[in-house]
Amino acid sequence: MSFTLAIVGRPNVGKSTLFNRLAGKKLAIVDDTPGVTRDRREGQGNIGDLAFTIVDTAGLETAKEGLESRMWAQSAQALDEADVALFLIDARTGITPLDEHFADVLRRHAVTVLLVANKCEGHAAAAGLYETYRLGLGEPIAISAEHGEGMVDLYEALLPYENLHRDEEKELPDSNDVDPLDDGLEDHVGPVQLAIVGRPNVGKSTLVNRLLDEDRMLTGPEAGITRDSIASEWTWQGREVKLVDTAGLRKKARISEKLESMSASDTIRAIQYAQIVVLVLDANEGLEKQDLTIASKVIDEGRALIIAMNKWDAVDDRAMAMKRVEDRLQTSLPQVRGIPVVTFSALTGKGVNRLMPAVFGIYDTWNSRIATGELNRWLGYMTEGHPPPAVNGKRIRLRYMTQAKTRPPTFAIFSSRADKLPASYTRYLANGLRDDFGLEGVPIRIFLRKGDNPYAK
Repeated sequence: MSFTLAIVGRPNVGKSTLFNRLAGKKLAIVDDTPGVTRDRREGQGNIGDLAFTIVDTAGLETAKEGLESRMWAQSAQALDEADVALFLIDARTGITPLDEHFADVLRRHAVTVLLVANKCEGHAAAAGLYETYRLGLGEPIAISAEHGEGMVDLYEALLPYENLHRDEEKELPDSNDVDPLDDGLEDHVGPVQLAIVGRPNVGKSTLVNRLLDEDRMLTGPEAGITRDSIASEWTWQGREVKLVDTAGLRKKARISEKLESMSASDTIRAIQYAQIVVLVLDANEGLEKQDLTIASKVIDEGRALIIAMNKWDAVDDRAMAMKRVEDRLQTSLPQVRGIPVVTFSALTGKGVNRLMPAVFGIYDTWNSRIATGELNRWLGYMTEGHPPPAVNGKRIRLRYMTQAKTRPPTFAIFSSRADKLPASYTRYLANGLRDDFGLEGVPIRIFLRKGDNPYAK
């Protein structure tokens, strides 16, 4: 068991930089613009052999309404759940009235607070470092999150909390008291990586909150609230899920700000690491060109795709809306027939219960494996019914077929003249695989391999 460490402070003091430093990788978006982080982000961090859970939070704000107040509510929840809070200040800027205000708030909070003075590299931060004593939060820990300085002092300050949790673990039941027949290893698999993507303001974060049954993500009428891709560990009917909420993707031509470009890159990375991708649409707008661009990206990456039509309760002619989406999919994405389409209202929760069965249904299809003997019998049947074309008066012979891998289903076909087989015949085989083996809705990859003739020389 590790303790939980929340990083708090006013905007632009280096919270996300410290989060990335402790995590050992660039998980959070970092930019000089104040207020980049809005949702709270969790991750696993360490300093040497000291391991803990870290929570990056939005900059502390004093607004009583609007987006800033909702950001503060997220930060306050992180404080409530934390064992230790690192109150970060910018030593180069010195103490500001906002620092003093939140120091007063933290003094009254139950959580243990450690004062951390960031950006202490060089001599320019000396005055601001001494100024921090007046906050009444004890001796500051001087660090530079960007350059990695002061991590030894932070380690020593956090070590007592790790030892405290070790003492608590000693009081837990001994492992010998557990039923030896139930070792928890049967059918153990990693969590399903599920990414929620779509254009801005279609209800992605609202859907994530509905699935988690908590206000985990910031939501509101403002477009583009989510900037980072935020992952949440979740369990649905006993199956582990890593649920990733992402920033909205707009057309490249409309992205002019550096921050939005970084958010878009973070979303693309989330798609690349996902297994299942849920593309959320506004049901009133249907499947737009940008949605098709996102869908094509998902398919090109070999991920399983689900179309989620949100705000279904606000659609007047539902039959027509569904027909338009299905026709657009058939016309624009013919290479992947049978993509599941789920309708619901994330705001009210009506119909959301249909999403996860569809997710695990397509996940099982995406993991399908077909025996080699069965594949080759099927290949003989397909080539007999519709033989490969003749090239230069000689017909191409497909000798052997096997499934190379799953996720997505990937097949290799061996032929002495594989490079001569036209793409139309490969599509014919892919459609046959989809129809005969139930591979509807997932990408299928077929690679042609040239078999070497041992007597060629």
